[in-house]
Amino acid sequence: MAEPSTAAVDVADNSGDEPLTAQADQSTADGVAKNRERDTDSDEAQGSGGTVRPGKASAPELHSGHKLARRYRLEDCVTRLDGFSSWRAVDEKLRRAVGVHVLPSDHPRARSVLAAARSSALLGDPRFVQVLDAVEENDLVYVVHEWLPDATELTTLLAAGPLEPHDAYQMVSQIASAMAAAHREGLAHLRLNPNAVLRTSTGQWRIRGLAVNAALRGISSDTPQRTDTEAIGALLYAALTQRWPYENDAYGLSGLPKDIGLIAPDQVRAGVHRGLSELTMRALVNDGATASRHESACTTPEELVKAIGEMPRIRPPEPAFTAPPEYQRTTYQQGSYGRPSAHPGATQPVQTPPAPLQSRTGKALKWAVSALLIAALGLGSWQLADALMDQGDSDDTNQTQTTDGDDNNSTAPKPIRQLKIQGSQEYVASGYAQAPEDVANTYDGDSSTYWRTKRYDEGPSLAPYKPGVGIVYDLGSAQEVSVASIGLRYAGDHTTVKLYATDSLTPSTGISGMKEIGTADASGTSLTVRASKSVRTQYVLLWITAVPYAPTDGFSSSGYKQAITDVKFTG
Repeated sequence: MAEPSTAAVDVADNSGDEPLTAQADQSTADGVAKNRERDTDSDEAQGSGGTVRPGKASAPELHSGHKLARRYRLEDCVTRLDGFSSWRAVDEKLRRAVGVHVLPSDHPRARSVLAAARSSALLGDPRFVQVLDAVEENDLVYVVHEWLPDATELTTLLAAGPLEPHDAYQMVSQIASAMAAAHREGLAHLRLNPNAVLRTSTGQWRIRGLAVNAALRGISSDTPQRTDTEAIGALLYAALTQRWPYENDAYGLSGLPKDIGLIAPDQVRAGVHRGLSELTMRALVNDGATASRHESACTTPEELVKAIGEMPRIRPPEPAFTAPPEYQRTTYQQGSYGRPSAHPGATQPVQTPPAPLQSRTGKALKWAVSALLIAALGLGSWQLADALMDQGDSDDTNQTQTTDGDDNNSTAPKPIRQLKIQGSQEYVASGYAQAPEDVANTYDGDSSTYWRTKRYDEGPSLAPYKPGVGIVYDLGSAQEVSVASIGLRYAGDHTTVKLYATDSLTPSTGISGMKEIGTADASGTSLTVRASKSVRTQYVLLWITAVPYAPTDGFSSSGYKQAITDVKFTG
Protein backbone atom coordinates (compact mmCIF):
# COMPACT_ATOMS: atom_id res chain seq x y z
CA MET A 1 0.00 0.00 0.00
CA ALA A 2 1.41 3.38 -1.01
CA GLU A 3 2.40 5.76 1.74
CA PRO A 4 -0.14 8.64 1.86
CA SER A 5 0.93 12.26 1.77
CA THR A 6 0.80 13.44 5.36
CA ALA A 7 0.52 17.00 4.16
CA ALA A 8 -2.90 16.22 2.79
CA VAL A 9 -4.37 14.68 5.91
CA ASP A 10 -5.70 16.68 8.80
CA VAL A 11 -4.71 14.50 11.77
CA ALA A 12 -5.03 15.12 15.46
CA ASP A 13 -1.69 15.53 17.21
CA ASN A 14 -0.39 12.70 19.32
CA SER A 15 1.26 13.43 22.62
CA GLY A 16 4.38 11.70 23.90
CA ASP A 17 2.35 9.45 26.21
CA GLU A 18 0.65 6.80 24.12
CA PRO A 19 -2.88 6.23 25.45
CA LEU A 20 -4.14 2.77 26.32
CA THR A 21 -6.70 2.87 23.54
CA ALA A 22 -3.95 3.38 21.00
CA GLN A 23 -2.21 0.25 22.29
CA ALA A 24 -5.39 -1.70 21.96
CA ASP A 25 -5.77 -0.59 18.35
CA GLN A 26 -2.38 -1.68 17.04
CA SER A 27 -3.94 -4.59 15.16
CA THR A 28 -5.94 -3.32 12.21
CA ALA A 29 -8.08 -5.12 9.70
CA ASP A 30 -5.14 -5.04 7.28
CA GLY A 31 -2.91 -6.81 9.76
CA VAL A 32 -0.49 -3.87 9.86
CA ALA A 33 0.04 -1.29 12.58
CA LYS A 34 -1.28 1.93 11.12
CA ASN A 35 -0.31 4.52 13.73
CA ARG A 36 1.82 6.83 11.61
CA GLU A 37 1.50 9.83 13.88
CA ARG A 38 4.71 11.89 13.86
CA ASP A 39 3.89 14.68 16.27
CA THR A 40 5.34 13.52 19.58
CA ASP A 41 5.26 16.80 21.40
CA SER A 42 3.63 17.25 24.77
CA ASP A 43 1.33 20.13 25.59
CA GLU A 44 4.15 21.64 27.61
CA ALA A 45 6.47 21.48 24.59
CA GLN A 46 3.92 23.18 22.42
CA GLY A 47 3.23 25.83 25.02
CA SER A 48 -0.44 25.88 24.11
CA GLY A 49 -1.79 26.46 27.56
CA GLY A 50 -4.74 24.18 26.81
CA THR A 51 -6.10 21.48 29.05
CA VAL A 52 -6.87 17.91 28.02
CA ARG A 53 -9.91 16.07 29.24
CA PRO A 54 -9.19 12.35 28.96
CA GLY A 55 -11.86 9.95 27.84
CA LYS A 56 -12.21 6.27 26.96
CA ALA A 57 -14.29 4.72 24.22
CA SER A 58 -13.96 1.69 22.04
CA ALA A 59 -12.66 2.43 18.56
CA PRO A 60 -15.03 1.60 15.70
CA GLU A 61 -14.19 -1.55 13.74
CA LEU A 62 -13.22 -0.09 10.39
CA HIS A 63 -10.98 -1.32 7.61
CA SER A 64 -9.76 -0.30 4.14
CA GLY A 65 -12.64 -0.50 1.69
CA HIS A 66 -15.32 0.29 4.30
CA LYS A 67 -17.88 2.84 3.05
CA LEU A 68 -19.51 5.58 5.05
CA ALA A 69 -22.89 6.85 3.88
CA ARG A 70 -22.46 4.58 0.83
CA ARG A 71 -20.20 7.33 -0.52
CA TYR A 72 -16.88 7.71 1.32
CA ARG A 73 -14.61 4.67 0.77
CA LEU A 74 -11.85 4.42 3.37
CA GLU A 75 -8.40 3.78 1.87
CA ASP A 76 -5.48 4.30 4.32
CA CYS A 77 -5.61 4.67 8.08
CA VAL A 78 -3.29 7.54 8.98
CA THR A 79 -3.98 7.80 12.72
CA ARG A 80 -5.59 5.45 15.19
CA LEU A 81 -5.52 7.09 18.58
CA ASP A 82 -7.51 7.59 21.76
CA GLY A 83 -10.71 6.02 20.45
CA PHE A 84 -10.82 7.75 17.05
CA SER A 85 -9.11 7.20 13.70
CA SER A 86 -8.18 9.39 10.73
CA TRP A 87 -8.27 8.10 7.16
CA ARG A 88 -7.50 8.98 3.60
CA ALA A 89 -10.70 8.22 1.71
CA VAL A 90 -12.35 8.60 -1.69
CA ASP A 91 -15.59 10.45 -2.27
CA GLU A 92 -17.07 8.13 -4.91
CA LYS A 93 -19.86 10.57 -5.74
CA LEU A 94 -17.54 13.45 -6.68
CA ARG A 95 -14.54 11.24 -7.50
CA ARG A 96 -12.05 13.06 -5.33
CA ALA A 97 -9.81 12.29 -2.37
CA VAL A 98 -10.92 13.45 1.07
CA GLY A 99 -9.82 13.05 4.67
CA VAL A 100 -12.11 11.54 7.31
CA HIS A 101 -12.05 11.49 11.12
CA VAL A 102 -14.18 8.69 12.62
CA LEU A 103 -15.14 8.02 16.23
CA PRO A 104 -17.97 6.13 17.94
CA SER A 105 -21.04 8.15 18.77
CA ASP A 106 -20.74 7.18 22.45
CA HIS A 107 -17.22 8.62 22.62
CA PRO A 108 -17.08 11.29 25.37
CA ARG A 109 -15.89 13.85 22.80
CA ALA A 110 -18.28 12.93 19.97
CA ARG A 111 -20.70 15.81 20.68
CA SER A 112 -17.95 18.43 20.87
CA VAL A 113 -16.24 17.13 17.70
CA LEU A 114 -19.51 17.29 15.78
CA ALA A 115 -20.24 20.83 17.02
CA ALA A 116 -16.69 22.01 16.26
CA ALA A 117 -16.79 20.58 12.73
CA ARG A 118 -20.13 22.20 11.91
CA SER A 119 -18.98 25.57 13.28
CA SER A 120 -15.77 25.36 11.24
CA ALA A 121 -17.74 24.49 8.09
CA LEU A 122 -19.93 27.58 8.53
CA LEU A 123 -16.86 29.84 8.52
CA GLY A 124 -16.21 29.07 4.84
CA ASP A 125 -12.83 30.86 4.84
CA PRO A 126 -10.59 29.50 2.04
CA ARG A 127 -7.49 30.07 4.18
CA PHE A 128 -8.57 27.04 6.24
CA VAL A 129 -8.81 23.43 5.11
CA GLN A 130 -12.55 23.15 4.63
CA VAL A 131 -14.85 20.77 6.50
CA LEU A 132 -17.05 19.18 3.83
CA ASP A 133 -19.39 17.05 5.94
CA ALA A 134 -20.10 16.26 9.60
CA VAL A 135 -22.52 13.37 10.17
CA GLU A 136 -23.74 11.03 12.90
CA GLU A 137 -25.18 7.70 11.72
CA ASN A 138 -24.93 3.99 12.48
CA ASP A 139 -23.36 4.64 15.91
CA LEU A 140 -20.55 6.60 14.27
CA VAL A 141 -19.60 10.26 14.10
CA TYR A 142 -17.42 11.19 11.14
CA VAL A 143 -16.00 14.46 9.86
CA VAL A 144 -15.05 14.77 6.17
CA HIS A 145 -12.57 17.46 5.12
CA GLU A 146 -10.50 18.59 2.16
CA TRP A 147 -7.50 16.59 0.99
CA LEU A 148 -4.64 18.74 -0.37
CA PRO A 149 -2.19 16.57 -2.30
CA ASP A 150 -0.17 19.58 -3.52
CA ALA A 151 0.40 21.02 -0.03
CA THR A 152 3.50 20.65 2.15
CA GLU A 153 3.56 20.80 5.94
CA LEU A 154 5.65 23.46 7.64
CA THR A 155 7.32 20.54 9.47
CA THR A 156 8.62 19.21 6.15
CA LEU A 157 9.73 22.66 4.96
CA LEU A 158 11.70 23.27 8.17
CA ALA A 159 13.46 19.92 7.87
CA ALA A 160 15.41 21.47 4.98
CA GLY A 161 16.32 24.62 6.92
CA PRO A 162 14.85 27.96 8.12
CA LEU A 163 12.58 29.92 5.81
CA GLU A 164 13.77 32.98 3.91
CA PRO A 165 12.66 36.28 5.53
CA HIS A 166 10.07 36.94 2.80
CA ASP A 167 8.60 33.43 3.14
CA ALA A 168 8.45 33.76 6.94
CA TYR A 169 6.82 37.19 6.58
CA GLN A 170 4.18 35.81 4.19
CA MET A 171 3.49 32.88 6.50
CA VAL A 172 2.96 34.91 9.67
CA SER A 173 0.91 37.54 7.78
CA GLN A 174 -1.47 35.02 6.27
CA ILE A 175 -1.76 32.81 9.37
CA ALA A 176 -2.36 35.77 11.70
CA SER A 177 -5.01 37.37 9.47
CA ALA A 178 -6.78 34.02 9.04
CA MET A 179 -6.86 33.37 12.79
CA ALA A 180 -8.06 36.92 13.44
CA ALA A 181 -11.00 36.27 11.11
CA ALA A 182 -11.73 32.96 12.85
CA HIS A 183 -11.74 34.56 16.31
CA ARG A 184 -14.12 37.26 15.10
CA GLU A 185 -16.54 34.40 14.41
CA GLY A 186 -15.91 32.85 17.82
CA LEU A 187 -13.67 30.00 16.62
CA ALA A 188 -10.25 29.07 18.02
CA HIS A 189 -7.68 26.48 16.96
CA LEU A 190 -5.75 25.68 20.19
CA ARG A 191 -3.50 23.14 18.38
CA LEU A 192 -1.78 25.48 15.92
CA ASN A 193 1.62 23.87 15.28
CA PRO A 194 3.92 23.09 12.31
CA ASN A 195 1.84 20.03 11.42
CA ALA A 196 -1.31 22.15 11.12
CA VAL A 197 0.18 24.73 8.72
CA LEU A 198 0.48 23.92 5.01
CA ARG A 199 1.93 25.72 2.00
CA THR A 200 0.29 24.96 -1.33
CA SER A 201 2.07 24.79 -4.68
CA THR A 202 0.90 28.35 -5.42
CA GLY A 203 2.57 29.70 -2.26
CA GLN A 204 -0.64 30.16 -0.26
CA TRP A 205 -0.54 29.20 3.43
CA ARG A 206 -3.50 27.25 4.79
CA ILE A 207 -4.49 26.04 8.27
CA ARG A 208 -6.08 22.68 8.99
CA GLY A 209 -7.94 21.39 11.99
CA LEU A 210 -9.63 24.64 13.07
CA ALA A 211 -11.58 23.80 16.25
CA VAL A 212 -11.74 20.11 15.23
CA ASN A 213 -8.21 19.07 16.28
CA ALA A 214 -8.70 20.53 19.75
CA ALA A 215 -12.11 18.84 20.07
CA LEU A 216 -10.66 15.47 19.05
CA ARG A 217 -7.97 15.84 21.73
CA GLY A 218 -10.33 17.27 24.33
CA ILE A 219 -8.34 20.51 24.61
CA SER A 220 -9.81 23.75 25.89
CA SER A 221 -8.42 27.08 27.03
CA ASP A 222 -9.64 29.94 29.20
CA THR A 223 -7.70 32.37 26.96
CA PRO A 224 -8.12 31.02 23.41
CA GLN A 225 -6.95 34.19 21.66
CA ARG A 226 -3.77 34.32 23.74
CA THR A 227 -3.18 30.60 23.13
CA ASP A 228 -3.44 30.94 19.36
CA THR A 229 -1.34 34.12 19.29
CA GLU A 230 1.49 32.48 21.20
CA ALA A 231 1.24 29.47 18.87
CA ILE A 232 1.69 31.81 15.86
CA GLY A 233 4.75 33.26 17.59
CA ALA A 234 6.15 29.75 18.05
CA LEU A 235 5.59 29.04 14.34
CA LEU A 236 7.46 32.21 13.36
CA TYR A 237 10.27 31.39 15.82
CA ALA A 238 10.67 27.94 14.25
CA ALA A 239 10.54 29.39 10.72
CA LEU A 240 13.35 31.86 11.49
CA THR A 241 15.65 29.64 13.54
CA GLN A 242 14.73 25.99 12.81
CA ARG A 243 14.44 25.64 16.61
CA TRP A 244 11.41 25.12 18.85
CA PRO A 245 11.11 28.02 21.36
CA TYR A 246 10.78 25.78 24.43
CA GLU A 247 13.13 23.41 26.20
CA ASN A 248 11.59 20.19 24.85
CA ASP A 249 12.20 18.98 21.30
CA ALA A 250 9.08 18.84 19.14
CA TYR A 251 7.98 18.48 15.50
CA GLY A 252 11.45 17.31 14.47
CA LEU A 253 13.00 20.53 15.85
CA SER A 254 15.50 20.88 18.68
CA GLY A 255 14.37 22.86 21.69
CA LEU A 256 16.29 25.73 23.28
CA PRO A 257 19.14 24.96 25.69
CA LYS A 258 17.88 24.42 29.19
CA ASP A 259 18.06 27.09 31.91
CA ILE A 260 18.60 30.05 29.55
CA GLY A 261 14.96 30.97 29.08
CA LEU A 262 13.35 32.37 25.95
CA ILE A 263 15.91 34.27 23.86
CA ALA A 264 15.19 36.25 20.71
CA PRO A 265 15.57 34.51 17.32
CA ASP A 266 18.35 36.90 16.22
CA GLN A 267 20.37 35.69 19.24
CA VAL A 268 19.89 32.05 18.23
CA ARG A 269 20.90 32.33 14.58
CA ALA A 270 22.91 34.92 12.69
CA GLY A 271 21.25 36.80 9.86
CA VAL A 272 17.68 36.68 11.23
CA HIS A 273 15.55 39.65 10.17
CA ARG A 274 15.49 42.07 13.12
CA GLY A 275 11.86 43.16 12.63
CA LEU A 276 10.60 39.57 12.45
CA SER A 277 12.65 38.66 15.50
CA GLU A 278 11.01 41.43 17.54
CA LEU A 279 7.58 40.50 16.23
CA THR A 280 8.18 36.91 17.36
CA MET A 281 9.01 37.99 20.90
CA ARG A 282 5.92 40.21 21.08
CA ALA A 283 3.75 37.21 20.21
CA LEU A 284 5.64 34.81 22.48
CA VAL A 285 5.48 36.89 25.67
CA ASN A 286 5.05 34.39 28.50
CA ASP A 287 5.40 35.22 32.21
CA GLY A 288 7.71 38.13 31.56
CA ALA A 289 9.95 36.28 29.11
CA THR A 290 9.90 39.13 26.59
CA ALA A 291 12.97 41.33 26.70
CA SER A 292 12.46 44.88 27.88
CA ARG A 293 13.69 46.32 24.56
CA HIS A 294 10.63 44.96 22.75
CA GLU A 295 7.35 46.78 22.44
CA SER A 296 4.17 45.75 24.20
CA ALA A 297 3.04 42.16 23.79
CA CYS A 298 0.51 41.05 21.19
CA THR A 299 -2.13 39.03 23.02
CA THR A 300 -4.64 38.48 20.20
CA PRO A 301 -4.29 37.63 16.50
CA GLU A 302 -5.91 41.00 15.71
CA GLU A 303 -3.14 42.83 17.57
CA LEU A 304 -0.56 40.70 15.77
CA VAL A 305 -2.07 41.62 12.39
CA LYS A 306 -1.85 45.30 13.33
CA ALA A 307 1.79 44.91 14.40
CA ILE A 308 2.62 43.20 11.08
CA GLY A 309 0.94 46.01 9.17
CA GLU A 310 3.15 48.58 10.97
CA MET A 311 6.33 46.77 9.84
CA PRO A 312 8.14 47.75 6.63
CA ARG A 313 7.10 45.25 3.98
CA ILE A 314 9.67 42.55 3.28
CA ARG A 315 10.09 42.13 -0.44
CA PRO A 316 10.98 38.85 -2.14
CA PRO A 317 14.63 38.32 -3.09
CA GLU A 318 15.72 39.30 -6.57
CA PRO A 319 15.81 36.30 -8.93
CA ALA A 320 19.29 35.06 -9.72
CA PHE A 321 20.12 34.97 -13.43
CA THR A 322 22.85 32.69 -14.71
CA ALA A 323 25.03 33.78 -17.63
CA PRO A 324 24.30 31.93 -20.87
CA PRO A 325 26.99 29.50 -22.04
CA GLU A 326 29.58 30.82 -24.46
CA TYR A 327 28.84 30.34 -28.14
CA GLN A 328 30.49 27.16 -29.39
CA ARG A 329 31.72 27.36 -32.94
CA THR A 330 31.27 24.27 -35.05
CA THR A 331 33.95 23.24 -37.52
CA TYR A 332 32.84 22.29 -41.00
CA GLN A 333 35.00 19.66 -42.65
CA GLN A 334 34.90 19.86 -46.40
CA GLY A 335 34.08 16.66 -48.18
CA SER A 336 33.11 14.71 -45.05
CA TYR A 337 29.64 13.78 -46.33
CA GLY A 338 29.37 10.11 -47.25
CA ARG A 339 32.72 9.14 -45.79
CA PRO A 340 32.84 5.99 -43.66
CA SER A 341 33.10 6.64 -39.93
CA ALA A 342 36.47 6.18 -38.34
CA HIS A 343 37.23 3.14 -36.27
CA PRO A 344 36.84 3.67 -32.49
CA GLY A 345 40.03 4.97 -31.00
CA ALA A 346 41.45 6.16 -34.33
CA THR A 347 42.37 9.83 -34.54
CA GLN A 348 41.24 11.80 -37.55
CA PRO A 349 43.59 14.41 -38.99
CA VAL A 350 42.08 17.88 -39.04
CA GLN A 351 41.94 19.15 -42.60
CA THR A 352 43.14 22.68 -43.20
CA PRO A 353 40.47 24.84 -44.90
CA PRO A 354 41.42 26.18 -48.32
CA ALA A 355 43.04 29.60 -48.53
CA PRO A 356 40.90 32.50 -49.78
CA LEU A 357 41.10 33.45 -53.43
CA GLN A 358 44.29 35.43 -53.97
CA SER A 359 44.67 35.05 -57.74
CA ARG A 360 43.95 37.78 -60.31
CA THR A 361 40.61 36.12 -61.10
CA GLY A 362 39.58 36.22 -57.45
CA LYS A 363 40.49 39.91 -57.07
CA ALA A 364 38.61 40.83 -60.25
CA LEU A 365 35.54 39.00 -59.02
CA LYS A 366 35.57 40.88 -55.71
CA TRP A 367 35.84 44.29 -57.46
CA ALA A 368 33.02 43.40 -59.82
CA VAL A 369 30.67 42.45 -56.96
CA SER A 370 31.52 45.69 -55.09
CA ALA A 371 30.82 47.81 -58.16
CA LEU A 372 27.42 46.16 -58.67
CA LEU A 373 26.43 46.82 -55.05
CA ILE A 374 27.42 50.50 -55.28
CA ALA A 375 25.45 50.92 -58.48
CA ALA A 376 22.37 49.27 -57.00
CA LEU A 377 22.48 51.48 -53.92
CA GLY A 378 22.84 54.62 -56.04
CA LEU A 379 19.94 53.70 -58.28
CA GLY A 380 17.68 52.87 -55.29
CA SER A 381 18.50 56.19 -53.56
CA TRP A 382 17.74 58.18 -56.73
CA GLN A 383 14.38 56.47 -57.22
CA LEU A 384 13.41 57.02 -53.55
CA ALA A 385 14.28 60.72 -53.71
CA ASP A 386 12.33 61.15 -56.93
CA ALA A 387 9.25 59.48 -55.44
CA LEU A 388 9.37 61.67 -52.33
CA MET A 389 9.65 64.84 -54.41
CA ASP A 390 6.67 63.79 -56.54
CA GLN A 391 4.65 63.09 -53.43
CA GLY A 392 5.55 66.48 -51.99
CA ASP A 393 4.46 68.25 -55.21
CA SER A 394 1.17 66.34 -55.19
CA ASP A 395 0.50 67.30 -51.60
CA ASP A 396 1.15 70.97 -52.32
CA THR A 397 -1.31 71.05 -55.24
CA ASN A 398 -4.13 69.04 -53.67
CA GLN A 399 -4.16 70.00 -50.02
CA THR A 400 -2.58 72.26 -47.45
CA GLN A 401 -1.21 70.68 -44.24
CA THR A 402 0.34 72.23 -41.17
CA THR A 403 3.31 70.26 -39.86
CA ASP A 404 4.92 70.42 -36.49
CA GLY A 405 8.61 69.99 -36.05
CA ASP A 406 7.97 67.77 -33.03
CA ASP A 407 6.32 65.11 -35.23
CA ASN A 408 9.70 63.72 -36.13
CA ASN A 409 10.42 62.98 -32.46
CA SER A 410 6.94 61.76 -31.42
CA THR A 411 6.77 58.23 -30.05
CA ALA A 412 4.18 55.69 -31.18
CA PRO A 413 1.49 54.76 -28.61
CA LYS A 414 2.13 51.63 -26.61
CA PRO A 415 0.39 48.58 -28.03
CA ILE A 416 -2.58 47.38 -26.00
CA ARG A 417 -2.36 43.73 -25.02
CA GLN A 418 -4.49 41.43 -22.92
CA LEU A 419 -2.91 40.28 -19.66
CA LYS A 420 -3.18 36.58 -18.91
CA ILE A 421 -4.66 35.65 -15.54
CA GLN A 422 -2.51 32.95 -13.87
CA GLY A 423 -4.60 32.34 -10.73
CA SER A 424 -7.27 33.76 -8.45
CA GLN A 425 -8.57 33.69 -4.88
CA GLU A 426 -11.72 35.08 -3.31
CA TYR A 427 -10.90 37.86 -0.85
CA VAL A 428 -12.86 37.81 2.41
CA ALA A 429 -12.57 41.06 4.35
CA SER A 430 -15.08 39.99 7.01
CA GLY A 431 -17.74 37.37 7.63
CA TYR A 432 -18.29 34.49 5.24
CA ALA A 433 -16.99 33.80 1.75
CA GLN A 434 -19.35 34.12 -1.24
CA ALA A 435 -18.46 31.28 -3.65
CA PRO A 436 -14.70 30.58 -3.44
CA GLU A 437 -15.00 27.42 -5.54
CA ASP A 438 -16.26 29.39 -8.56
CA VAL A 439 -13.65 32.17 -8.91
CA ALA A 440 -11.98 30.46 -11.91
CA ASN A 441 -15.28 30.72 -13.83
CA THR A 442 -14.66 34.44 -14.26
CA TYR A 443 -11.79 33.92 -16.73
CA ASP A 444 -12.48 30.49 -18.27
CA GLY A 445 -13.66 31.99 -21.57
CA ASP A 446 -17.22 30.73 -21.03
CA SER A 447 -19.83 33.47 -20.47
CA SER A 448 -22.36 30.94 -19.18
CA THR A 449 -20.27 30.25 -16.04
CA TYR A 450 -19.87 32.76 -13.27
CA TRP A 451 -18.88 33.60 -9.70
CA ARG A 452 -21.74 34.95 -7.61
CA THR A 453 -22.30 36.96 -4.47
CA LYS A 454 -24.81 35.98 -1.85
CA ARG A 455 -28.23 37.66 -1.70
CA TYR A 456 -28.67 40.73 0.54
CA ASP A 457 -31.92 42.24 1.79
CA GLU A 458 -30.79 45.85 1.51
CA GLY A 459 -28.87 47.66 -1.21
CA PRO A 460 -27.46 48.60 -3.58
CA SER A 461 -24.59 49.32 -1.14
CA LEU A 462 -23.37 46.15 0.62
CA ALA A 463 -22.66 48.10 3.80
CA PRO A 464 -23.34 47.63 6.63
CA TYR A 465 -23.52 43.88 5.94
CA LYS A 466 -20.06 43.85 4.37
CA PRO A 467 -17.48 46.45 3.30
CA GLY A 468 -17.43 44.64 -0.04
CA VAL A 469 -16.78 41.32 -1.77
CA GLY A 470 -14.36 40.42 -4.50
CA ILE A 471 -11.59 38.37 -6.08
CA VAL A 472 -7.80 38.77 -6.18
CA TYR A 473 -6.27 37.92 -9.58
CA ASP A 474 -2.65 36.85 -10.15
CA LEU A 475 -1.17 38.18 -13.42
CA GLY A 476 1.97 36.03 -13.08
CA SER A 477 4.38 38.98 -12.81
CA ALA A 478 4.28 42.74 -12.30
CA GLN A 479 2.25 44.26 -15.15
CA GLU A 480 0.95 47.74 -15.99
CA VAL A 481 -2.83 47.49 -15.71
CA SER A 482 -4.77 50.05 -17.73
CA VAL A 483 -8.28 48.64 -18.28
CA ALA A 484 -10.48 45.91 -16.77
CA SER A 485 -13.45 44.66 -18.81
CA ILE A 486 -16.03 42.90 -16.64
CA GLY A 487 -19.07 40.90 -17.71
CA LEU A 488 -22.02 40.96 -15.27
CA ARG A 489 -24.99 38.60 -14.95
CA TYR A 490 -27.53 41.09 -13.62
CA ALA A 491 -28.43 44.56 -14.88
CA GLY A 492 -30.07 47.21 -12.74
CA ASP A 493 -29.28 50.18 -10.56
CA HIS A 494 -26.45 49.74 -9.86
CA THR A 495 -23.09 47.89 -9.66
CA THR A 496 -19.96 49.60 -8.30
CA VAL A 497 -16.52 48.02 -8.85
CA LYS A 498 -13.12 49.23 -7.65
CA LEU A 499 -9.70 47.87 -8.62
CA TYR A 500 -6.82 47.78 -6.15
CA ALA A 501 -3.17 46.76 -6.44
CA THR A 502 -2.28 44.37 -3.62
CA ASP A 503 0.68 42.25 -2.51
CA SER A 504 -0.51 38.64 -2.86
CA LEU A 505 -3.50 36.35 -3.44
CA THR A 506 -4.10 36.64 0.32
CA PRO A 507 -3.37 40.33 1.00
CA SER A 508 -1.52 41.13 4.21
CA THR A 509 -3.31 44.49 4.58
CA GLY A 510 -6.92 45.62 4.49
CA ILE A 511 -8.46 47.72 1.73
CA SER A 512 -7.10 50.87 3.34
CA GLY A 513 -3.55 49.60 2.84
CA MET A 514 -3.96 48.89 -0.89
CA LYS A 515 -3.33 51.23 -3.83
CA GLU A 516 -6.47 52.08 -5.81
CA ILE A 517 -6.22 51.64 -9.58
CA GLY A 518 -9.66 52.86 -10.65
CA THR A 519 -13.41 52.71 -10.03
CA ALA A 520 -16.57 52.56 -12.17
CA ASP A 521 -20.36 52.15 -11.95
CA ALA A 522 -22.66 50.29 -14.34
CA SER A 523 -26.37 49.62 -14.74
CA GLY A 524 -26.06 47.09 -17.57
CA THR A 525 -24.37 43.73 -17.94
CA SER A 526 -20.92 45.05 -18.80
CA LEU A 527 -18.57 47.37 -17.00
CA THR A 528 -15.20 48.91 -17.85
CA VAL A 529 -12.82 50.17 -15.17
CA ARG A 530 -9.99 52.40 -16.43
CA ALA A 531 -6.87 53.12 -14.42
CA SER A 532 -6.78 56.68 -13.13
CA LYS A 533 -2.97 56.54 -13.19
CA SER A 534 -0.24 54.13 -14.21
CA VAL A 535 0.10 51.25 -11.74
CA ARG A 536 2.34 48.16 -12.00
CA THR A 537 1.29 45.16 -9.95
CA GLN A 538 1.15 41.37 -10.09
CA TYR A 539 -2.01 41.06 -7.98
CA VAL A 540 -5.26 42.95 -8.69
CA LEU A 541 -8.27 42.98 -6.35
CA LEU A 542 -11.65 43.36 -8.08
CA TRP A 543 -13.76 44.80 -5.26
CA ILE A 544 -17.56 45.11 -5.45
CA THR A 545 -19.18 47.58 -3.05
CA ALA A 546 -22.67 47.88 -4.55
CA VAL A 547 -24.95 45.39 -6.34
CA PRO A 548 -28.32 45.75 -8.14
CA TYR A 549 -31.68 44.26 -7.24
CA ALA A 550 -32.15 41.00 -9.21
CA PRO A 551 -35.04 38.54 -9.53
CA THR A 552 -35.22 34.94 -8.38
CA ASP A 553 -33.01 32.53 -10.31
CA GLY A 554 -31.55 29.06 -10.01
CA PHE A 555 -29.44 29.66 -6.90
CA SER A 556 -31.18 32.32 -4.79
CA SER A 557 -34.39 34.27 -4.39
CA SER A 558 -34.85 37.90 -5.38
CA GLY A 559 -32.70 40.48 -3.63
CA TYR A 560 -29.57 42.56 -4.03
CA LYS A 561 -26.89 40.41 -5.65
CA GLN A 562 -24.50 40.21 -8.60
CA ALA A 563 -22.48 37.61 -10.52
CA ILE A 564 -19.34 38.03 -12.64
CA THR A 565 -19.17 36.07 -15.89
CA ASP A 566 -15.99 37.34 -17.55
CA VAL A 567 -12.96 39.39 -16.47
CA LYS A 568 -10.24 40.64 -18.82
CA PHE A 569 -7.30 42.90 -17.99
CA THR A 570 -5.37 44.87 -20.59
CA GLY A 571 -2.17 46.79 -20.19
